Amino acid sequence: MTTVSVSDRSAHDLKADAVVLGTVDDSGSAALAAGHGLPREAAAHVAAQLAALQATGKADEVLTLAAVPSVTAPRVVLTGLGSATSRTTSFDAEVLRRAAGAAVRSLKKAAKVVVALPASGVESVAAVAEGAALGAYSYAGIRGPQAGSTKGAKASPAKAAAVTAITVVTPDAKLKAVKAAAARAAVLADAKAYARDLVNTPPNKLFPQSFADSVKARNSAAKAKVTIKVLDEAALAKGGFGGIVGVGQGSVNPPRIVTLTWSPPRASHSVALVGKGITFDSGGLCIKPPASMLTMKSDMAGAAAVAATVFAAAELGLPVKVTGYLCLAENMPGGNAQRPGDVVSMRDGTTVEILDTDAEGRMVLGDGLVLAGESNPDAIVDIATLTGAQMVALGGRVAAIMANDDTFRDRVLAAADSAGEAAWPMPLPEDLRSQLESAVADLSHKGERWGGMLTAGLFLREFVDPATPWAHVDIAGPSFNEGSPYGYTPKGATGYGVATLLSLVEGYVG
Repeated sequence: MTTVSVSDRSAHDLKADAVVLGTVDDSGSAALAAGHGLPREAAAHVAAQLAALQATGKADEVLTLAAVPSVTAPRVVLTGLGSATSRTTSFDAEVLRRAAGAAVRSLKKAAKVVVALPASGVESVAAVAEGAALGAYSYAGIRGPQAGSTKGAKASPAKAAAVTAITVVTPDAKLKAVKAAAARAAVLADAKAYARDLVNTPPNKLFPQSFADSVKARNSAAKAKVTIKVLDEAALAKGGFGGIVGVGQGSVNPPRIVTLTWSPPRASHSVALVGKGITFDSGGLCIKPPASMLTMKSDMAGAAAVAATVFAAAELGLPVKVTGYLCLAENMPGGNAQRPGDVVSMRDGTTVEILDTDAEGRMVLGDGLVLAGESNPDAIVDIATLTGAQMVALGGRVAAIMANDDTFRDRVLAAADSAGEAAWPMPLPEDLRSQLESAVADLSHKGERWGGMLTAGLFLREFVDPATPWAHVDIAGPSFNEGSPYGYTPKGATGYGVATLLSLVEGYVG
């Protein structure tokens, strides 16, 4: 876990492997942003280098200078904040978050990093700290023996020279709230890193039982413990969880529902989080084209976000009961695989006709939503890489939020906005509900192609008590970045949803 601290000392005096400073696009050319605190000689040197390099100061521009005069650290990293003047002292939180993340992400062999961007006040310091800590992430992967080694292959070697300590420079360093914001940033980044690691793990290494084992292992190492309960395939069948049993029956790796509960004394509210956890989605008998399977190890990103959020809530000691339901299955075309035309009975007894085995996520979530509702929480949120239609509508970086209650939908949207995770509200049109009617069961599990994101939401709504505020977050696009890294977002798993869910839970404090 990368530590995050704050300091009101001048950045150029602090011992570190690198110092991060901001630049701005001031009328078409780059200039040092406010808050750098450099002595005159150092500032003049940096300004000359910016001119020589024809720097722009635009977002995501990162430049590295060596041996800047009067700066203790051997490297100065310059990160773009976008259009502003050198006197601008106030920046949008996401601009700061992204700039800090881009700078730290660019660093190699730098254990200690000082970040001196324009940051005064809790919100700005929190954004810089979060971005820097999130930018420090890297996935170790599954590696063989090191060159020249005679030892056997080893999985996930230690990350070489990873950033281990971040110091954010701010004049408000002595404020209790600012110190708390830095500590929270470290917890959030660690939680997102856990979610990213889960999603990045190859599917032959992460399947329902190994996912459950990972959750248990993390809990064993945590200071604040959560209560974990695992329902195996026998318990799921006995409990009437026909949706998830049907999805998982074609795989040699049977399904699981893992429940994680953080229940502090005197909790005044209770929030349930339900995550789709398809550890690999081949499409089942309605098999996907090969190219469409390349990122299907990420089809459990919702469950990863839920698990990480519960652990973060516990680590922060939030006085809110948070229960996470991880609906884990592997969707494979085995000899016992579910068929189009099958009818299954869900946890609440609702019968569902299967039309397309590649629309499996809503089936595991349906069972999870019923289970979550049985504890009568104040609110339920499910999060899932659910539909390709979400990406058609909103692209690869913006999630969709649907709900049975407009006020609660807006509350989830506000949590996403404050967390810096892009989201957009979407409707649940009643006229589309007729598409879910079946001649042989209570429901068909899929509607027409057009409006597929919305009919998926309507299907999930069937498994929630109308009196319980519920929201559905479709993260098919923003959960996995197939393109180049940007800001604090790496290539591969993004950890999307952890910050939103944690912010939502924090909103119930008090």
